[in-house]
Amino acid sequence: MRGLVMTAGVRRLVDLALEEDIGSGDITTDALVASEARARAVIVAKEPLVVAGLDLARYVFQRLDPDLRFEPTLSDGDAAAKGMDVVVLNGRQAALLTAERTALNFLQRLSGIATQARAYSALLGKSATRLVDTRKTTPGWRVLEKYAVRVGGAANHRMGLFDGVLIKDNHIAASGGITAAVTRIRATVSHLTKIEVEAATLDQVREALAVGVEVIMLDNMDLPAIEAATALIAGRALVEVSGGVTAQNLKALAAAGVDLISVGALTHSARAVDLSMNIGERVKF
Repeated sequence: MRGLVMTAGVRRLVDLALEEDIGSGDITTDALVASEARARAVIVAKEPLVVAGLDLARYVFQRLDPDLRFEPTLSDGDAAAKGMDVVVLNGRQAALLTAERTALNFLQRLSGIATQARAYSALLGKSATRLVDTRKTTPGWRVLEKYAVRVGGAANHRMGLFDGVLIKDNHIAASGGITAAVTRIRATVSHLTKIEVEAATLDQVREALAVGVEVIMLDNMDLPAIEAATALIAGRALVEVSGGVTAQNLKALAAAGVDLISVGALTHSARAVDLSMNIGERVKF
């Protein structure tokens, strides 16, 4: 898959993270390490995980030492076993020490999301149902976290409010109903833009079908209601399930014949995995 694109926004986020951590200077490293000292280090997986964010970690280290050699032993999307070296680094020892925490914060968080996405995706096996994320992401990290979701084998829902129409319950309430909301949306968006509507009841499903929406999100319905809604829709719109999705009910939801299952837990509940950096002997170049 395509690697992480280091956009101006991503680079700005790295700069903010380094500024947050370093501030006016790394007083510990500055006092203990000679500026000319160089060293070798390795980043090690301390548990089984799926790697994500290597280009981001490289960028962090090379912001402090442009000549640093960053040599991954794996690629984003690869599984790392416990104890495996993920990256070998050679460069200025001070830069290695100062950049360590920021680089690991990015790498641990993104690898954690990729690991969770891989675990959820594995539960679906060869099902045609597609697993997608949500907008429940860390503010400022959305591009990174949605990248990690893809690395793990799941897919992205819309990136933000700007790239997809999703009429939710509060939109419906504010507009006076699904029909009124869809009618107003159709008067403003391109004919090429799909319209998705959230439905919490079978009556709302019927109304959404009557106005010809392309996607219906079944929100927080129980399994019997989802099965009834899917049968009612009968292929006339894509069916998405959202709310209350867990690893335990994922397979049953897919078996109900839905097209998409959106899971906020892919991002908002993924824990950071355990990676550490170990510095070895100083080396000469």
